[in-house]
Amino acid sequence: MAVVSATRQVEEIQNSGPPRRAQHDVVLILDYGSQYTHLIGRRIRELRVYSEIVPHTLTASQIAERQPKGLILSGGPASVYDPGVPGIDPGVLDLGIPVLGICYGMQLMARQLGGRVERGGRREYGPAVVEHNGDSTLFHRLPPRLDVWMSHGDAVSAVPPGFQVIARTENTPVAAIGDEERKLFAVQFHPEVTHTPKGGTILRNFLFDVCQCRPSWQMRSFLDEGVEQVRRTIGTGRAICAVSGGVDSTVAAALVHRAIGEQLTCVFIDNGLLRLNEATETAAALRGFLGDSLITVDASDRFLSYLAGVLDPEEKRRRIGETFIRVFEDESRRLGHLRWLVQGTLYPDVIESATGHQTAGKIKTHHNVGGLPSDMNFELLEPLRLLFKDEVRLLGRELGVPEAILQRQPFPGPGLAVRVIGEVTRDRLDVLRAADAIVREELEHSPLTRRLGQYFAVLTPVRSVGVMGDGRTYGNLVAVRAVATNDFMTAQALTLPAQTQVRLATRLVNEVPEINRVVYDITSKPPATIEWE
Repeated sequence: MAVVSATRQVEEIQNSGPPRRAQHDVVLILDYGSQYTHLIGRRIRELRVYSEIVPHTLTASQIAERQPKGLILSGGPASVYDPGVPGIDPGVLDLGIPVLGICYGMQLMARQLGGRVERGGRREYGPAVVEHNGDSTLFHRLPPRLDVWMSHGDAVSAVPPGFQVIARTENTPVAAIGDEERKLFAVQFHPEVTHTPKGGTILRNFLFDVCQCRPSWQMRSFLDEGVEQVRRTIGTGRAICAVSGGVDSTVAAALVHRAIGEQLTCVFIDNGLLRLNEATETAAALRGFLGDSLITVDASDRFLSYLAGVLDPEEKRRRIGETFIRVFEDESRRLGHLRWLVQGTLYPDVIESATGHQTAGKIKTHHNVGGLPSDMNFELLEPLRLLFKDEVRLLGRELGVPEAILQRQPFPGPGLAVRVIGEVTRDRLDVLRAADAIVREELEHSPLTRRLGQYFAVLTPVRSVGVMGDGRTYGNLVAVRAVATNDFMTAQALTLPAQTQVRLATRLVNEVPEINRVVYDITSKPPATIEWE
């Protein structure tokens, strides 16, 4: 079997995109590390234009080979004056391809083309009002005053030759610039975020009026082309797929099964880190969908023994990722030569696990990306690796995946191991399983259910003094978390009704003897992540 480096796998994911045919126009987003870069890609796809997020280090020749209809330079945390500042191949702006710079991308473009950027002048963060002169293609069909979202310290003070100032704010005289003849534009604000209500029109103007893109990208395209690429990649080989019953792995399995049929074997592993009754219920649901291609493996003892004494969350993820692979290797040897391992990795996993990117920081290792062992004896196939969660659900519907699975609440790959803060033991898992079942039961019937993207309990390592029945207790502190999100890259913590919070706390303390205190997590993402570990 081939030996595959996990680091190389991450780099390949970052530098490649899902399959596309020549009839689809593509816009490339050069990533300078902004937390909003992924949103740019999503907004463009929502407008039915195919987008790829690529490293800013691509050369002009590499970009030209991809024949994009347009380029976007994303924002980023750096200053153009920082040592080793992320730059751009000078030839990129001379390719004749329309370019839109956003925030840092605007400053980079302006400085490189002969303009001037002031360092740390008037900082501007949060809402602002932009006024434009109405002459630029970028602001067609828009009112003269627009609410926008600013996030910058440096600012352009002098525009490059050939450019005009096309918008300003009270604090930023140069809020947008444009060279209509060369089709080069830049904005200091973020059109991709919801806090810029008319930002979608600005992106639409760039895509269709400036770049002349065709709105031909849709999920049916991804399905047809994804099936074709899987067939081409696997050929006559055989594949094994990890399935958990969640949306991601099930849709990945369905896509690959559509492509290669009986060449695929799906494996459901009970790792001992699942929710209450989940192993039995999930195996039954998957068997109804995947039939005889599904086998189940109870590896709970193996996982828990390897996690004994481990406190660090990154080490937990690494060990869980490695154990998953070793179990698959054992099953592969038992089944015969299976070269390919299919995983339901999504783009948020790839971004948060990024280790090779110079400008984007690693947030945490996902077991199915950065948590893979370096000597993994499989070739990795991740057919969903540049899709977001909402796009995966659309693809699942195209594949005929049951709606009950598509609407299932997401569950982290490492399972309850990252919701037991500190050491993972059978006893602590049992406490969390009981607590989590109560939280899910209560919130499934909440008036907020339709808005809830994810909700769960977390067992903390904190113990506190309490009093029950006139007696002293010293029990566990449990945290409850509920968030609203579409893509899981950002999330808003929801305020639960007071009566719901009281009922949750009462049930948790009364029905789980080991718990005597409940807190509610009101932190959004960012700055927090959705999971605690």
